[in-house]
Amino acid sequence: MITSKVLYLFLSALMLLSAQQANGYLSAKTRKMIAKANRDGPYLGLVIPNLFEMNPLLQSPNFTSSNLIIDFAGRRFRFGKVAKKEVILVMTGLGMINAGITTQLLLSFFKIEGVVHYGIAGNANPSLNIGDVAIPQYWGHTALWSWQRYGQGPEDELPLESNGDYTREIGYLKFANYTANVTDGRSYNNLLNNIWYQPEEVFPINGTPEQREHAFWVSVDPLYFEISKKLEGLVLEGCINSTTCLSTTPKVTTVQRGTSASIYLDNVAYRSFIYNKFNVSPVDMESASVALICLQQIKPFIVIRAISDLAGGGSADSNEADTFTSLAANNSVLVLLEFIKHLSN
Repeated sequence: MITSKVLYLFLSALMLLSAQQANGYLSAKTRKMIAKANRDGPYLGLVIPNLFEMNPLLQSPNFTSSNLIIDFAGRRFRFGKVAKKEVILVMTGLGMINAGITTQLLLSFFKIEGVVHYGIAGNANPSLNIGDVAIPQYWGHTALWSWQRYGQGPEDELPLESNGDYTREIGYLKFANYTANVTDGRSYNNLLNNIWYQPEEVFPINGTPEQREHAFWVSVDPLYFEISKKLEGLVLEGCINSTTCLSTTPKVTTVQRGTSASIYLDNVAYRSFIYNKFNVSPVDMESASVALICLQQIKPFIVIRAISDLAGGGSADSNEADTFTSLAANNSVLVLLEFIKHLSN
């Protein structure tokens, strides 16, 4: 009888532990490590999409690792210093969801003073070139849409618009405007009709829980943006090796806007549309997610993105992400390091 009770208690405890671990439970050891790390904070959080963008920083003599690593929730948080600034590095993985989850974990568990998101990006701005590093003042998510049914147009109210769920204020894309091989000059409809760009629902931590607000363009931190303007004369890498160099000298520049969506953009027509519609420069798959999380958590942030290709192709050396990815990643790290130096002064 006693043996049966002991076995029952053991199995119950094992099931509870398994359920906790399956639901992302933090072990006592991990909680202690986080608490100990936070005593040395606050930290500047460095949020990085992929390993090839993080490795140049890990290998830089300007980064000093503390050898502290905390793993949980499928993420690895690396600790160290850049220019005497305590930093945490974390890789997000590809896309908006990964970036949002990772940034939220960073801000929820660690004492963070601000966030810098850096990496490479495609480009919609014809005045920028491969290897340039763009630092936008605003970021927006351009893949939250209300898709209008065929036959309706700009004058027709969107479903649930009167409830405040959707809006026609931001603008739309009419697919029929991009019909190809039309020779008679007439306008043709398209069954895809129109998509209307929508703002995100956000729930700031200083607001009423479950009381939504809306945001489309999210501003980076004003102080961080002013610091970034001081980096515009920084010398960047222009060559991969002795035989493969860029046709232009890369530069650092602040720009008005960048956009993100979990879409790899390699289309000239859409690239031109979003540039003319929104005046965007870098286009990527993560930054707006980081921006929206920082907005809701009231944390200063900035995004540094080096141009690896002209989205959809263009000149002879455009749309060669495979060739210039490493150069762009190195340039993004050069700008990141210089930014942190100025931030530390």
